[in-house]
Amino acid sequence: NPQKHGTKSAAWYAFNQGKGVAPGDCAVVRFRITTKKPQGYLDEEEFDETMDQRIAEADEFYYKINPMPMADDLRNIQRQAFSGMLWCKQHYYFIWDQWANGDPGMPPPPPDRKHVRNEQWKHMHCDDILSMPDSWEYPFFAAWDTAFHCIPIAIIDPEFAKKQLDLFTREWYMHPNGQFSAYEWNFGDVNPPVHAWATFRTFKIERKMYGREDLDFLERVFQKLMMNFTWWCNRKDFDGKNVFEGGFLGLDNIGLFNRSDPLPTGGKLEQADATGWMAFYCLCMLNIALELAKHRRIYEDIASKFFEHFILIADAMQYRKGDSAKSLWNEEDGFYYDAITWGGGWSHQMPIRSLVGLIPLYATLTMEPEVIKRFPKFQQHVDWFIKNKHDVAERNMASMKKRGKEDRLLLALCNEERLRSILKYMLDEKEFLSPYGIRSLSKYHEKHPVSMDVNGQTYSISYVPGDSDSGLFGGNSNWRGPVWIAVNFLIIESCLRFYMFYGNTFKVECPTGSGEYMHLGHVAEELQHRLQHLMARNGEGRRAYNDGRDMLDFGPDWKDNLWFYEFFDGDTGRGLGASHQCGWTGLMAKMIHDTGLNCRLPQTPRTPTTAAAHYFDDVFSRQRRASLGGGNRRPSGPARSVTRKRSIGARSDWSQKTNGDADA
Repeated sequence: NPQKHGTKSAAWYAFNQGKGVAPGDCAVVRFRITTKKPQGYLDEEEFDETMDQRIAEADEFYYKINPMPMADDLRNIQRQAFSGMLWCKQHYYFIWDQWANGDPGMPPPPPDRKHVRNEQWKHMHCDDILSMPDSWEYPFFAAWDTAFHCIPIAIIDPEFAKKQLDLFTREWYMHPNGQFSAYEWNFGDVNPPVHAWATFRTFKIERKMYGREDLDFLERVFQKLMMNFTWWCNRKDFDGKNVFEGGFLGLDNIGLFNRSDPLPTGGKLEQADATGWMAFYCLCMLNIALELAKHRRIYEDIASKFFEHFILIADAMQYRKGDSAKSLWNEEDGFYYDAITWGGGWSHQMPIRSLVGLIPLYATLTMEPEVIKRFPKFQQHVDWFIKNKHDVAERNMASMKKRGKEDRLLLALCNEERLRSILKYMLDEKEFLSPYGIRSLSKYHEKHPVSMDVNGQTYSISYVPGDSDSGLFGGNSNWRGPVWIAVNFLIIESCLRFYMFYGNTFKVECPTGSGEYMHLGHVAEELQHRLQHLMARNGEGRRAYNDGRDMLDFGPDWKDNLWFYEFFDGDTGRGLGASHQCGWTGLMAKMIHDTGLNCRLPQTPRTPTTAAAHYFDDVFSRQRRASLGGGNRRPSGPARSVTRKRSIGARSDWSQKTNGDADA
C-alpha cells in the first residue's frame, strides 16, 4: 500500500472511472506476477495460451491420478474434492510467548491472559502452512481432522501429507509428556488416536502410486507415536485395567453428558469408543512395527509388545476377569455400551446405540501368513502366547488358532458372533443405515429416547438427524444422528479387513431384513456408493445435500460447483455444518478413486462387484504379479492408449482388467 504500513496488501483496480462495476455487468482483470519489469502491455494472446497450457497440465495431472472410466459427475466431484483440500491450506501462526506477553511497544495484555486456556502449552510455536478443516469457518487445525485430510492429499501430494503428519509429532507442537495438541480452543483436549493409522496409510499410498518408500518418515513419526501411546496408557487408563476413559474424543454431543467434564453422577465413564480407539491404535502400531522390521529386525520386539497389549485391551473390554456384568459388551442386546463405574464392583451400562458401539469394529487387523513367517521372533512370541495364555487368546475374537482365507490370522475385538450382532444393527435402515451412509446415532432412539435423572436434572438423548438440538459444544455440531464421512470411512476399511479374513463365506443381510446377503467386500462397496450418492446427481438431476433447492441443483452457476459440508442429515442427506470445504469430507475423493468405476449413477438397484482390491494393495499386487508370472517385479500402472484428449467423456478404450491393482 502507499503508506507501506501493516501486514496485508491487495491489488486495487478502479473500473468505470471509479464508479465500479454496474449491476449485471462483468469485469475481468488479467495480471501476472513477475520479478522483472514488464516490457510494454500484456500480450493477450500469450496470456490465453499460457492459461490454456496450465489448464491442460492440470487436466493431465488429475487424469493420470485416475485414468479409469467413470461417470463425468463423479470425476467432477473428485476433482473438486482435491481442489478444496488444496484451497484450505493456510498459514497458521501461534507462538504462545507472543500471545501471552503481547506485542512489543504496545500496552501489555491483561495479566490473567497467562492463566486462561492452554497455559500448559507454553512450548507451542506454530509458524507453518497447515491443512485446515475449513479455512473460512474453522481456520485453525484439529489434529484428528488433519489425519483424515492426509489420505486424499497423499494421492496428489504425498510430500505435503507427510509433512502435516510429521509436524504434529515435532517438539514445537507435541507436548513434552507425549500428548498431541488437539485444537486451538483447548490444546489439551483429547481427540481419537488416528495419527498412526493416517501415517501408515499415507506411507502405503505413496508406495503404491508413486513407487517410493519413505522409511525415514515412517520411522521418525513412529518413534514419537510410541511416546503418545504411552501418554494414553498413563493418563487415560486411570486404574491400569486397559479400559480407557478418553473424555471428549471428538464426538461432541454423542452421549448423555459432556464427556469433557466430570460426571454429574460421580464415578468414571468407561468408554467403549475410547477403548476401541486404543485397540485400533495398538494394531496400527503393530502394523507399522512389522513394516519397519523388514529393514531393522529390532522392531520385531516392538511388534510383540503391541500384539500383547492389544490382546490385554481386548480381554479387558469384553470379559473383565470373566465377569460379563462388568464388561462393555451387553450380551442381551448384542452391542457395546459406555458404562459408569463407582468402584467396588458397581457399574451401570448406558444403553445408547450410537457410533460408540461401532468403533470397536475399527480394531481389526488381518495378518498374512508370509508376514508372520518372515519374523521368527514375532511368530515365536505369538505361538508362546497362544500356548501359555490360551484362556485369554481363546477369548479374543475368533480363536487365535483359527486361520481364515489363504491361511490369514485375524486380530479383532469382535468374534464372529459379536460381529454379526453389530452388523445386524449397523445395516438396519431402521437403526444406523441411511440412504447416504451410517448414522452416528441409531434411528431407534427417535421413538425410544434415553434419559437419566441426576440430582433433579434430566439428561436425555434422542435421534436428531439434522441440526443439533443440544447446546453442548456451542450447538453447531451434532453426533446424534447425522452422517459423518470420516467415521464412515473407517467403518468401510474395517469391513474390508474382515473380508480379507472371512472371504466370501461370511455373508450378512444388507440391508437387514431385505433378504439380500452380501459378503463384507460388497458391504464396504455399498456403503461407499451410498456416501457418493450424497453428492452425485440422482435421476431427477438433484444432489441430496442441496435439500431440493432449485438454484443449487439447476442454476447454471451452481449445479456443477459443489459444497463439501461438515456432516449430513441422517435421513435426507442435507448438508450441515461448515460448508465451504470441510476437510475430512474430501475423503470422498479417495472413495471415488476406489469404487467410482462401479458406482451406480443415478441411484439404481444394486449390482455388486467387489472393490476390495483398492485397499489391500500388497495382497492384490502379489496376486497380480503371480498372474503375470513376474515374481517380485512391481507391476506398472493400468495401461492406457496414448492420446492428447483429456475430456472426461467415455473411456471405452481403457483396459479394465487391472482395475484396483494399481490403487492404494
